[in-house]
Amino acid sequence: MANPYKEIFSVPGTVGFSAAGFLARLPIAMAPIGIVAMLSQTRGEYWLAGAVSATFALTNALISPQVSRLVDRYGQAAVLTPATIVSVVAFLLLIAGTNQGWPVWTLFASAFLAAAMPSIPAMLRARWSEIFRDRPELNTAFAFESAADELVYIAGASLSVGLAVALFPEAGMLISTAFLAVGSFFFLLQRGTEPRIQYVAGSKPQKSAIRLRPVQIITLALIFVGSTFATAEVSAVAITKELGQPNAASLVIGVYAIGSFVVGLVLGALNPKMALQKQLLIAVAVLALTALPLPFAGSVPLLAVAVFVSGIAISPTFITAFGLVERRVPGAMLTEGVTWVTTGIGIGMALGAFVAGWAVDNFGAQNGFWVSVAAGIGALLTISLGQRTLAGEDCDDSVCPLVQAAE
Repeated sequence: MANPYKEIFSVPGTVGFSAAGFLARLPIAMAPIGIVAMLSQTRGEYWLAGAVSATFALTNALISPQVSRLVDRYGQAAVLTPATIVSVVAFLLLIAGTNQGWPVWTLFASAFLAAAMPSIPAMLRARWSEIFRDRPELNTAFAFESAADELVYIAGASLSVGLAVALFPEAGMLISTAFLAVGSFFFLLQRGTEPRIQYVAGSKPQKSAIRLRPVQIITLALIFVGSTFATAEVSAVAITKELGQPNAASLVIGVYAIGSFVVGLVLGALNPKMALQKQLLIAVAVLALTALPLPFAGSVPLLAVAVFVSGIAISPTFITAFGLVERRVPGAMLTEGVTWVTTGIGIGMALGAFVAGWAVDNFGAQNGFWVSVAAGIGALLTISLGQRTLAGEDCDDSVCPLVQAAE
């Protein structure tokens, strides 16, 4: 049996942009927690560390789709270069301000400007879409990207905190900024795989991809999915601490990500033929179902097993969600569409962490997982109600028939 991953990387240029893109997106996981680790050690105030980190994360969630919209219009190289420079310089100012004891307002200003950091996962998926559009290999490529995203979240956060603790407070942020600069530089050198600009100069202004109903549905669903992801992390830390085994938290969280990682790779290799909207419905149904045992896992072994099982649907959900965006969004706004969905995951993680933390504080560690149950049901209802739109059968937008005709 042929290796589908070997096949997608046999195309010239794919190894180069994938390797560079992996480095460039490590700051997605490293920067938010790196800011917390850096400021909490140097300033001794967790509220300040959290507030500056939240400023970066939430501003980036709002700005990155606008950056991607410019990418669709002017091309990756033309937009990523200045956006990355602004972000790198702002991160360096944040590091310097922390080290030199600059006023608090400079930290917030630097975090705000650093949020110009582009959505590298969206740029990567846009390149794969350019190469394999309307071909089964695209599903394999998206599966690889989802697995790579899992590795970023597994390795990035741990690396950032580990460097800050083992070396000096700014170490994690320095390495994160270096990854962003070096990875983006080599990514932009891969001009042969850069997607063509499909925007027609002189045409009427292009509306935002978030106004398309399929993008709205998928983004909302992935806000719920992102919430389950963050809730698992917060609740695992709280429960293992309550059980007197705090060191087991990293093991439990790692098992959660590994389950998703493995199933995602398998799904990409199998490349099922079922309609993507049905695959997505099955994935979120499994996500909702496997969340139900989580609040009842009363020991570390049971928790590890329950978390592993609950993680198996994460990557399949991401793979099919991004595949649907590629099918339902015109090429001229694809990068922005993918970025909105990615932003939904980030917003969901932020909200999930907050709500789960509140639930743990007020109702006990075990009850944090009820947030996962509620979020899983929310994702299932969203995708269930949106099946006709995701299938292209219920479009009230003039762009939908164009997308259907291209299939």
